[in-house]
Amino acid sequence: MTAPDIPAKASDRPTFALTTPLYYVNALPHVGSAYTTIAADALGRFHRLEGKAVLTITGTDEHGQKIERTAAERGKSPQAHCDEIVAGFERLWQQLNIRYDRLSRTTDPRHHAIVQDFFKRVWDKGDIYLAQQQGWYCVACEEFKEERDITDDRCCTTHTNKPVEWRDEENYFFRLSHYQEALETLHRDRPNFVQPPSRRNEVLSFMDQGLQDFSISRVNLDWGFPFPTDPKHTIYVWFDALLGYVTALLDPDDEPTLDNALKRWWPINLHLLGKDILRFHAIYWPAMLLSAGLPLPQGLFVHGFLTQDGQKMGKSLGNVLDPFALVDRFGADAVRYYFLKEIEFGRDGDFNETRFVNILNADLANDLGNLLNRTLRMAHKYGDGTVPSGQVPPDDALMALGLGLGDRARHSYRTLAFHDACTAALELARTGNKYLDERAPWTLFKQKELAAVDAILYAVLEAVRLAAYWLAPVVPTLSGAIYRQLGFSIDFNEVEVGPPGHDQWGALPVGQALAEPQPVFRKLELEN
Repeated sequence: MTAPDIPAKASDRPTFALTTPLYYVNALPHVGSAYTTIAADALGRFHRLEGKAVLTITGTDEHGQKIERTAAERGKSPQAHCDEIVAGFERLWQQLNIRYDRLSRTTDPRHHAIVQDFFKRVWDKGDIYLAQQQGWYCVACEEFKEERDITDDRCCTTHTNKPVEWRDEENYFFRLSHYQEALETLHRDRPNFVQPPSRRNEVLSFMDQGLQDFSISRVNLDWGFPFPTDPKHTIYVWFDALLGYVTALLDPDDEPTLDNALKRWWPINLHLLGKDILRFHAIYWPAMLLSAGLPLPQGLFVHGFLTQDGQKMGKSLGNVLDPFALVDRFGADAVRYYFLKEIEFGRDGDFNETRFVNILNADLANDLGNLLNRTLRMAHKYGDGTVPSGQVPPDDALMALGLGLGDRARHSYRTLAFHDACTAALELARTGNKYLDERAPWTLFKQKELAAVDAILYAVLEAVRLAAYWLAPVVPTLSGAIYRQLGFSIDFNEVEVGPPGHDQWGALPVGQALAEPQPVFRKLELEN
């Protein structure tokens, strides 16, 4: 049995910090929240395999009128409501095998200190002023809406069953208009700041209409942080929530100051988010940071929306996909694999149960799991139950494909093309099945061509190992099960640095004891 080397200290390695959105806690997490968090987890795991010290941040946005009203409807205090919903998020992340390093809550007293510190910088810059605001307000979005964002029946275009409310109140505003030129320069000089390109085009189109100052306070609202210079006002939820990314950077024993939060992990390498909150992250957030004199994040990646059976999900349609029930029924690896392999990250995607079951059975149970099982049986039957010592010919087709997998998979993960990384690994497994059938080691064994049998079995076992390695960010438990059957003691749920050499062809040690073959992924079944 072999084990990975002890990793270098985190302080000795390059860093990579990424975030999910800070999810709004009006209700338990939905499948869209799960989707973003699965992607963040897979990306963080990949960068750990690459040897980086990774900080994966998720969290919750807990202030605002929507929370206040929801809690009142439930007969709870806002804090009790938030605590209950946050526990639900934590439970789902555990069920989905999400590995996160920080859970940032905007009700945390340490966060309040960061917000005050940041506010002072923006206030001292002269970018906050008091003015009257009139307009239509969407409580669900926690923002004033322009006419173009309101339907004919006076609902928000995002929340089409939620009527907007007319507001006429005094608010404090942030001078977003002062940063029009700076933001245009940002998106011109850093064209990859927002990915994919279609989302960048949305940002450019919005800026072309001219940026308007936005309000950063509310009156007649108790649930939130008091405005530092005017306690009659409460800090607007978005100004507060975006700073949760900064609060998350504090080490547990740090005094909660901006300087301490920014000392190691800032700027964030990547924010992952859904397209419904693109404007806040691509325009408001950079402008706030510029005002405070802070470096900008390295980039944003924006994914699409999910549908079920081609329909938008909603309570009124009765087709909301419950992520808790999905994981309970099919398991974490199955859910993680489907959403990252079947849906191109950055585009809208659909969940269909029949397709879900068929893909999982074809890819993981048959192409990968069955290939491992049948090859291990032959290794025990035709040899002594250890990794064969046969020499794979230099022109071997399976080895040639395996030699190219590392570069393709690495590029795919770096560009968040999770579907392509999965496809590349499965292509190696499918080729292994065809390779085994064409070379028929069972026939060669009868013909006493034992060296050829050993070479074939080694090539197939190594192909399975390499596919499992590059699938590990997506299906870490399955990859660990494959590795254990190949005689390793590596647990991909615990790996801090990828075991040396395992990202390339040829890491399977000759003579290593192989475990007895067991199914690593059992076939799924439809209910009916």
